[in-house]
Amino acid sequence: MDFLELTKRRFSARSYKSDAVEQEKLNYIIECARFAPSAVNYQPWHFLIVKSEEQRLKVQQCYNREWFTGAPVYIIVCVDTSVAWVRKSDNKNHADIDAAIATEHICLAATSLGLGTCWVCNFDLEMLKANFQLPSEKCPVAIISLGYVNELPKHSSARKSVDEIVTIL
Repeated sequence: MDFLELTKRRFSARSYKSDAVEQEKLNYIIECARFAPSAVNYQPWHFLIVKSEEQRLKVQQCYNREWFTGAPVYIIVCVDTSVAWVRKSDNKNHADIDAAIATEHICLAATSLGLGTCWVCNFDLEMLKANFQLPSEKCPVAIISLGYVNELPKHSSARKSVDEIVTIL
């Protein structure tokens, strides 16, 4: 499948089968994230793959949505802002940008393997940090639910036209 087709197939999955995700597929997905670009190649990320029922419940406490509980795997994307590149002119730390790139690599890699994902940012940050005893330097940026899709979306997301998002100078 070409890249445009892959990007069109990716969607925010909110219904998962209970089937386990094979370790080989998780390895492939993380390998794709590992090769994501980052500012000055600092790679300030760390990924927690959450598979056990006990640990999944800890994630679910931080984002209380019924659909979310059906995902067999969660990937928590964390960053260490102290090792991320900082632009000197305005002190802009690029950790969140680097994490976003890696997160989308995860979502696209999963799609290429026939898996669904949903990128979640609306979680209880402090509870997540406490539940996983994360050191202060590891800050969660996103939780990705991951699994085999049970139900395709009923409609596709409307996209703005090229004319609305591009200015040619």
